[in-house]
Amino acid sequence: MDLYMMNCELLATCSALGFLEGDTYHKEPDCLESVKDLIRYLRHEDETRDIRQQLGAAQILQNDLIPIIVQYPQDKQLFDAVIRLMVNLTQPAVLCFGKLPEEASFRHHFLQIVSYLQAYKEAFANEKIFGVLSEKLYDLLQLDWEQRQEEDNLLIERILLLVRNVLHVPADPDEEKNIDDDANTHDRVLWAIHISGMDDLLKFLASSQSEQQWSLHVLEIISLMFRDQNPEQLAATGQARSAKEQVADAAELEHLRQKELAERRSRVLQRSSRHSRFGGCYVIQGLKSFGDRDVVMHKGLQNVNNYSHDLTKVIRRVPKRRQLARDGEGVSRRSALNVRLFLKEFCVEFLENCYNRLMYLVKDHLIREKAQMHDETYYLWAMAFFMAFNRASSFQPQLVSETVSVRTFHFIEQSLNKYYEMLLLDKKEATSWSRRMHLALKAYQELLTTVHEMDHSQEEALRNSSHIIKNNIFYLMEYRELFLTLFRKFDATKQPRSFLKDLVETTHLFLKMLERFCKGRSNLVVQSKKVKRKKKPASSAVQPRAPEELENMWPGLAEQIDKCIKGPEPLPEDVVPFDAASEIPLEEQRAEAMVRIQDSLLAGQAPEALSLLRSAREVWPEGDVFGSSSLGPDEEVELLRQIFFATLPRQTAPETDEPEEAAEEVAEEELASVKVSEKEFSFLDYMKRFASASVVKAYVLLFKNYQQNSAHTNHCVVKMLHRISCDLKMEALLFQLSVFCLFKRLLSDPAAAAYKELVTFAKYIVGKFFALAASNKKAYVELLFWKSTAVIREMTEGYATAGKDETSLKAVQWTEEDEEELRELFYKYKEVEGEDILNNILAHLTARNRTRKQVAQRLVRLGLARSLRDFPRERKGTRIVLWTEDQELELQRLFEEFRDTDDILANVMRHITAKRSKARIIEKLLSMGLVSDRKELYKKRRRKPGSAADFAIPDLDETEEDDDEEEEEEEEEDDFDSEEEGESTWKDGGHDVENRPLGGQPDRKGGAALDRDCQELVRCLRQEGLFGPLLWLQNCLNRTASDREEDGCAQPVPLVPLTEENEDAMEHKRFQKLLRKVGIRAPASEQESFWRIPAKLSPDQLRQAAASIASKEVEGETKQQLAAEEHLETEEPRCLTVEKEEPIQPPLVPKRRRLVIDGEEQEEANSQGSSDEDEPQPAGKRKCLRIEEEEEED
Repeated sequence: MDLYMMNCELLATCSALGFLEGDTYHKEPDCLESVKDLIRYLRHEDETRDIRQQLGAAQILQNDLIPIIVQYPQDKQLFDAVIRLMVNLTQPAVLCFGKLPEEASFRHHFLQIVSYLQAYKEAFANEKIFGVLSEKLYDLLQLDWEQRQEEDNLLIERILLLVRNVLHVPADPDEEKNIDDDANTHDRVLWAIHISGMDDLLKFLASSQSEQQWSLHVLEIISLMFRDQNPEQLAATGQARSAKEQVADAAELEHLRQKELAERRSRVLQRSSRHSRFGGCYVIQGLKSFGDRDVVMHKGLQNVNNYSHDLTKVIRRVPKRRQLARDGEGVSRRSALNVRLFLKEFCVEFLENCYNRLMYLVKDHLIREKAQMHDETYYLWAMAFFMAFNRASSFQPQLVSETVSVRTFHFIEQSLNKYYEMLLLDKKEATSWSRRMHLALKAYQELLTTVHEMDHSQEEALRNSSHIIKNNIFYLMEYRELFLTLFRKFDATKQPRSFLKDLVETTHLFLKMLERFCKGRSNLVVQSKKVKRKKKPASSAVQPRAPEELENMWPGLAEQIDKCIKGPEPLPEDVVPFDAASEIPLEEQRAEAMVRIQDSLLAGQAPEALSLLRSAREVWPEGDVFGSSSLGPDEEVELLRQIFFATLPRQTAPETDEPEEAAEEVAEEELASVKVSEKEFSFLDYMKRFASASVVKAYVLLFKNYQQNSAHTNHCVVKMLHRISCDLKMEALLFQLSVFCLFKRLLSDPAAAAYKELVTFAKYIVGKFFALAASNKKAYVELLFWKSTAVIREMTEGYATAGKDETSLKAVQWTEEDEEELRELFYKYKEVEGEDILNNILAHLTARNRTRKQVAQRLVRLGLARSLRDFPRERKGTRIVLWTEDQELELQRLFEEFRDTDDILANVMRHITAKRSKARIIEKLLSMGLVSDRKELYKKRRRKPGSAADFAIPDLDETEEDDDEEEEEEEEEDDFDSEEEGESTWKDGGHDVENRPLGGQPDRKGGAALDRDCQELVRCLRQEGLFGPLLWLQNCLNRTASDREEDGCAQPVPLVPLTEENEDAMEHKRFQKLLRKVGIRAPASEQESFWRIPAKLSPDQLRQAAASIASKEVEGETKQQLAAEEHLETEEPRCLTVEKEEPIQPPLVPKRRRLVIDGEEQEEANSQGSSDEDEPQPAGKRKCLRIEEEEEED
């Protein structure tokens, strides 16, 4: 059917309504019946909504229905019918079709109905129609509840729905291309509502106690009224522009002016593009073509820097599912001044009289599920809008006190989680769920901003209230983990960039508040939750027992059974031999009951086995399978004995149709439990959670849009990246090629001067990268990948660090013969009482290199033991609690002796007289004040010598575990580790030798042995060709001895290799062993990069160590070298052991992209290089990056 040709019956019905003559409408006698017929037609329209389209094309609402309402408001029945018809015609197109159609034909019908709705909205921009509706609504609200009929309530609801439908109609962007301060259709409708007094009726409905049922309708209408408004701009309407706004506008204007001037200068410098074919041919040296030759360019030189092989490539089309989500927000515009003034006045009065009560009622409806689906979105919008308006106009927290509470934080947090889950499940409506999620995030942001403003208030009561709210927010784990979760789950294909912008700004505010909250508190305790997963119970399969074991077990069981039969020992009454509701046949359950009796006997539970036997006899009396009812005591015991020794068939558990993964998930959910505990909060540890590639990717995505971002948004982005790179020393997380391309675009931007903060940060990161690349050539390859914390540690500390730890922890291989021998020894010594089974096994094992822990782990893997806890060790002295004065002095002496070693705690435990546990020693060291934090006692990781100290990566893996179960397992492993430490020796030449001074009062035999060891190591190193490094080490020791004699004081001196030969020697294992022999200390912490000569070595000890390295054939050469270096000391600074790094200047353009035209550039580069060599600057004095904290107002 042609929709533009009206149906005959429909045409006759519309003609029977009446006709318009001038401004007067004359209704027909059958007008009421015709209106009812139209309602009936709409009820039976087809899926294309043909009736609705034909009525819209005929303009029935504009030409008939609105004139009837205006001229015949006293006809109650006709008025009610027309209102019903208008509500139906003006309902949103999405409700008509159920969802946005995907097919082209239905999409055409959808857009056609939207165009008719926009025409309806234009017709409603009339004061007369809203005047009639306001008068009718006023008359109905004047009626008391006793006088008000059901029809009156229905009419009130229909009028509110009609207003809602009219305001809901979207604007037509093609028709309404108006400038700011010009009135569009929506503004004219709002002005008609204001002139008619409808806005006052809405405020009355929101504040009246007797009209609570209309609260959700009122909130929905108000949200549509302020749909296009900005709360900050609305609050500033009618006020003089502040000085801050004027400065911001001037800065923005200056930014645009500088950008225009830069573009104009670049155009002037460019050559004319006319006759580009006759501009000559050029060779771009270093940039290879498809062959082995350089690229030949046939264009002018003005665009040579932009040349790329990608210019002629066809751009690949991005699949729809991978395209970035689009922002649903339209172009922002400013309404007419009179409309904004009326809306501002409405907001002020609404906050003073209606906000708290209305939000309380709406929240109550939402909690009690009295509202419709998704009505909470209006609640979230109202919270964000009116709290922002209150903060921008005159900040009065009492006006929004209903929504400033911890309950509101909890409601929004739950809403965010629910929306995200639905975003993953309901993929077809992902866009709608993403918008709802964005609304909840905006409400959360405004709530945080309000609390932040309260914290800076001059009233003490407001500051106390904000302090209480922050205490609750920062204490609970859910609120602290919210932003981490949102960043890790951010999906750019489903969530628009505006969501990311609000998320970044909200996170910035939250971290700012949390950091300030932690500064004034030394020990902030917060709640911590951990999901504790219980281990799945082992299968019910019983290991077969040997006949000898069964014979040994039976006498004890027979004695228990005899006691139970005679009566002194009661039998359990809750034993059930079968399940009546089970689908397993009774015959199979009978066999299973027999197996259960045997299992009870094998487990030593004789009373349960006897009770189960008697119950099964009552259930299955036929066949005397479980004995007859007249059995005597001796016969019953004999029957149990036969069951005990019988070989019964055991059935495997029946397989279910449920997939294995689903079954495992259900089992994990059943076995998982949440453990709630408290711990001390560290802001730096919390920030480490943000140092991940997923978080940085989100920030870089927003950084790419820096030209469209506001200054505050760019500041939030750079502040977080600054926290990660500078505060956490994780700048390598930004060493990624896409990030560097972004930095290049920023630095080459003509308006880069307007982004000083971004430019400074970009230069800082690039400088750090080239400083790292000087020592690690693989850093250029690492640019291609996003990196984790472990990879960053390998980049900066050396790739051999992780592998070294892994190889040292490898388990010893076990052959089949070793396992068979282990089984025999286990069965042989497991019944021996009073002795430790592992000690007996270790004493008789053929392989002597096994440790106690390795044997215990192998027994568990072989199934001979359940866990390591089956082999407890006797802890000697661990239960000693009191410390004597001599023991405290001994502990203090040992701590002072080993405080410079890699593992302080292990050395103290190895040498202390009264053996105690790690926990006791750590607790005593803390109470004595020798250490301030237990982390100082952690074993320090070995680092590759020569790595830059600026790139020290904090250990993100060293965290304190609160779980009791994990602590028990660690305690258990510590028992085995402590014995392993006693059994094994250090592979690097003895850990104690490293910490023992050369001087002091060692015996002569030890000193002679040490000299022999050193000479042997020196001989081996000379055979390997390390003459130069040995001579350099000897000179450093002699020079340090001379300096200490002259200065009279000593401090640790780092050994800094200045040549490549010495640097390679510092990585040589045998050379490192020699350094330990002579007393030189390895890097003790992550903040140190070089080996150091300890301060406790005297000049005589240093010369003795240097003499042990020297040999007779090189003594003359040594003297000449010392004389030459003494001459250099007069010309250079005395700090010879401090490395001088050449300043690294990263080229803005790679060398292979430079165009060789003449030799001027080369000469200029040479002159520049010579000047740099004349005046070297240490890297430590490079300009540091400082990003100032924003003012409190932002």
